[in-house]
Amino acid sequence: MRISPKFHRSLLFSLVVMNLSQAQVTVDIFGTVIDETGQPIFGASVYLEGTQKGSQTDFDGNYSLEGITPGSYNLVVSYIGFETQTQYNVIVRSKGTPNYNFVLKEAAQQLDEVVVSNANTISRPRETPLSTQSLSAVEIATYPGSNNDVVQVAQTLPGVSPSIGGFRNDLIIRGGAPNETVYYLDGMEIPNVNHFATQGSAGGPVGLINVSFIENVTLSTSAFGAQYDNPLSGVLQFSQRNGNRRNFTGNFRVSASEAALTMEGPLFKGGEDASKTTFLASVRRSYLQFLFEAIGLPFRPNYWDYQYKVTHEFDAYNSLSLIGVGSIDDFSVEAPEDFDAEQQAQLEQAPFIEQRTNAIGISWKKRFRDGKGFMETTLSNNTLVNDFTRFEDPENETGVIFSNDATESETKLRFTMTNFLGDWKLTSGLNTQYSDYENETLNLADDQAFTTEIDFFKYGFFSNLTRSFLDDKLDVSLGFRLDDDTFTEEDNLLSTFSPRLSLSYEFKENWRLNGSVGRYFKLPPYTILGFRDNSGLLVNQNVQYTKSDHLVVGIQHYFGPSSSISLEGFYKRYDDYPVSVLDQVSLANKGADFEILGSEDVETVGRGRSYGVELQFQQKLSNNFYGIFAYTWFYSEFTGFDRNEFLPSVWDSRHLISFTGGYKLKRNWEVSARYRFAGETPFVPTDLEATLANYPEVILDYTRLGEENLDIFSQLDLRIDKKWNFKRLSLDVFVEAQNVLGQDIPQPPEFGLGRGANGAIVEPRSLVEIDNDAGQIIPSIGIVVDF
Repeated sequence: MRISPKFHRSLLFSLVVMNLSQAQVTVDIFGTVIDETGQPIFGASVYLEGTQKGSQTDFDGNYSLEGITPGSYNLVVSYIGFETQTQYNVIVRSKGTPNYNFVLKEAAQQLDEVVVSNANTISRPRETPLSTQSLSAVEIATYPGSNNDVVQVAQTLPGVSPSIGGFRNDLIIRGGAPNETVYYLDGMEIPNVNHFATQGSAGGPVGLINVSFIENVTLSTSAFGAQYDNPLSGVLQFSQRNGNRRNFTGNFRVSASEAALTMEGPLFKGGEDASKTTFLASVRRSYLQFLFEAIGLPFRPNYWDYQYKVTHEFDAYNSLSLIGVGSIDDFSVEAPEDFDAEQQAQLEQAPFIEQRTNAIGISWKKRFRDGKGFMETTLSNNTLVNDFTRFEDPENETGVIFSNDATESETKLRFTMTNFLGDWKLTSGLNTQYSDYENETLNLADDQAFTTEIDFFKYGFFSNLTRSFLDDKLDVSLGFRLDDDTFTEEDNLLSTFSPRLSLSYEFKENWRLNGSVGRYFKLPPYTILGFRDNSGLLVNQNVQYTKSDHLVVGIQHYFGPSSSISLEGFYKRYDDYPVSVLDQVSLANKGADFEILGSEDVETVGRGRSYGVELQFQQKLSNNFYGIFAYTWFYSEFTGFDRNEFLPSVWDSRHLISFTGGYKLKRNWEVSARYRFAGETPFVPTDLEATLANYPEVILDYTRLGEENLDIFSQLDLRIDKKWNFKRLSLDVFVEAQNVLGQDIPQPPEFGLGRGANGAIVEPRSLVEIDNDAGQIIPSIGIVVDF
């Protein structure tokens, strides 16, 4: 086919215009600099590393850098008497660049010069000086294989095991169970952060937090702050940014599985340059159900989610935020046109899930006028509606063999006050909640049928005192919590007293020795508390809070302002862990599948232990490279009713390796990679005789736990990004491939009914193992448009 010269000229002209439009674009960067009390810092120097672009903050702590060429930078802030702080890998776009805000820490000695500290650039809070990792929104958005999923990114952090099969967002931290982590969004607890979440736990296949809202994410795997109730293994905190104060902007994101729209801007701006009221709002829609239908798969996962934040600043000392997040999920199946043994088994065994989640909260932040502290009060409600059903005939949705129709609702009030008393920092407060749970359950395999409804109050008090000694070389933090409720019969405020102590000592320049010891408690999930036997008796009302004692010791060395290495040894000891009366196994071995965790008779008599060593190297953006490497060696063991017999748990892979890194190329190209490795992991074999009798319900034989192991898990994901910046929009196109080495992803054997070539069941009935092709390379493409 001959192409006309006119077409050539038009194409060449378009390319030239595109390149010129990118070359001519410059933008401004805005942000705020405050100290730890919330007081604005006037006159702080703000500059982009490696450029001549700089500015100073005004009386309100605000700054602006003008005429910045879009690209990747390190943003530095310094001020006399404060430690210099750097935000790495700041992405400046022609549209959609967020504010970059700083909280500066006072230097140990008030010198008449700027203090530059290596230890401050990759730092951790004094209350949690170890076992803590923070990620910025930029780092999350460019993680390979994550599809902008904030929770999935956390699975790559040190000490976190991949879920079985590698496709779920269960946070399995240092050998603990998936339901041992709590989640906070701007200080508001949100029990459910995933679509199709496992009730009684928190994991699911897809996260519902929008990365466009995120300022940073912090995962603590020990040394938890006293303000957090119910963590045993982890606290995942999502800090959201505020909406744009000056202009209406937004972004549209399309990936292989979903599309999302986010809008933000000022409200009631009038003639001012910036408004005191801002909003952020988003909606996301999946289209996996259409894709699966087109390629002939039997699954139909359909989900929506929404998120919003409205913030108003009354004055320099008071602000109010309304935040919310929720989801609408529908998981069903449909028979494929052509018979396939694997798809037929999946069709027969898959549950039908209709799930609704909603969390909403209002938070008032007040900074004291004397500059000696601040307080925050949050009132929130979260609700989970979960209709979980298995059918004897899923194709026609007939013959219910299991159903769980449940509603969980929590209304929470949380108050926290922070006072700066000379060199001391005192944080104290209280939390109270009203819980309402109802459930109608039918379980033919275990001969259970009950309807339950419970409601009760839970409350807690906490305090934490922190101070630095010896010219900031020694940090000491001491805290405690007290928790109780009006439902359980065994515990009280004194029995749940949970002290914690953290120490960090700089024994040599750029070397720190860190340690923490603490006791933590968790109230069992509502599925346990509300379970009734067939006579209607609440058989689990005498359960105790699960207890976990942590001891962590580590050493950290800073090579320079942007890189560090650390080595930590950890020991976790569990007591009063729920043990299944039916399966005679600790519930620590459950909760990472499509199931209902804890809806059964339990006794809180189990013990457990997890211990090991963790090595980590982190490099923030320097010389165009950034990355995190970690290796964890650990044991994870729990008991059943025999408190002296410790058995390997289903998370006991012994070895974890993770690496995530990237390299910035010229002309806004970026290449990044993620690698995860887990050693051979125990699994629970299928009880073939019981499964055949109850098919399509799959019955596991927990008496054989530890007899067989899965093969090693090894997966490499790659991603390539290219960004364009135009006057009216910025464009990011990325291509990624998961499991690029095509390695088999280990999964327990799956069984289905023996069938002939035409799909007819072979009599007499028997179970046959299903071939599972789990070594496929999964390519995808995504587009993000900021406008």
